Amino acid sequence: MEITADIYHGDSAEQLKLLPNDSIDLIITSPPYADQRKSTYGGIHHDKYVEWFLPISAQLLRVLKPTGTFVLNIKEKVVEGERSTYVIELILEMRKQGWLWTEEFIWHKKNCYPGKWPNRFRDAWERLLQFNKNRKFNMYQEEVMVPMGDWANSRLKNLSKTDKTRDNSKVGSGFGKNISNWLYREKAYPANVLHLATECNNKNHSAAFPEELPEWFIKLFTKENDRVLDPFMGSGTTLIVANRLKRSSTGIDIVPEYCEMVKKQLNPVELYLFEPKAVYETTKPKRRITLR
Repeated sequence: MEITADIYHGDSAEQLKLLPNDSIDLIITSPPYADQRKSTYGGIHHDKYVEWFLPISAQLLRVLKPTGTFVLNIKEKVVEGERSTYVIELILEMRKQGWLWTEEFIWHKKNCYPGKWPNRFRDAWERLLQFNKNRKFNMYQEEVMVPMGDWANSRLKNLSKTDKTRDNSKVGSGFGKNISNWLYREKAYPANVLHLATECNNKNHSAAFPEELPEWFIKLFTKENDRVLDPFMGSGTTLIVANRLKRSSTGIDIVPEYCEMVKKQLNPVELYLFEPKAVYETTKPKRRITLR
């Protein structure tokens, strides 16, 4: 099956309208955070952020397959000494739109630069919110398993009687565990905290993903030949990783320089570049470019 990359130059709210219903397997994106990237994307005030994003999330709900997943990288900001609630408000409004807020992952920036303010310390993490259209969706958990590591060497060395049964939680939560189930296993399922370093200096973009971030979610929620969408493409990390993992991809960005940059970085695939003027007149690409 042919692996393709579609790049749309223009505003996401408009360009998303050109994509077919139920055509995307995974959406992973990091939109401009409130009041940030003003020189590039204009900046959206935290009081207006939910209003700005809901038309976009409505289109994302339309284009995502019933078995697909939407992963949203977003972060609160501090306003006058306290945390803004715009992320919480956005979650609640998206649930009214029809989204299921299925899970929340944390990206721990393990190389975070040290610093503080009078009433707080520097953030070393960001949210990755998982949304779905249905409770049953594609998920390939074995693809992101990790080596057992030192935990197995120490924790499984001397098992107690309790470790060998599914005991009830001592705090009354109802959760139990059988530690002996992990004997002789080489891999374990990961937790929902991803420990990844940032890497912006070599991406020509002020807020680039580390490649490991989209890679982890692409492996978890898609298989080869599926299609991945990033409606705020930026430096194109999501598309580049999807291409490497043999997934088709669609990227949208309002900055023409980013569209050209991503086009040049993609490996040989069938690449379609859509310009705003052309897409309003026809759904056919203005020009078709095959990279060799």
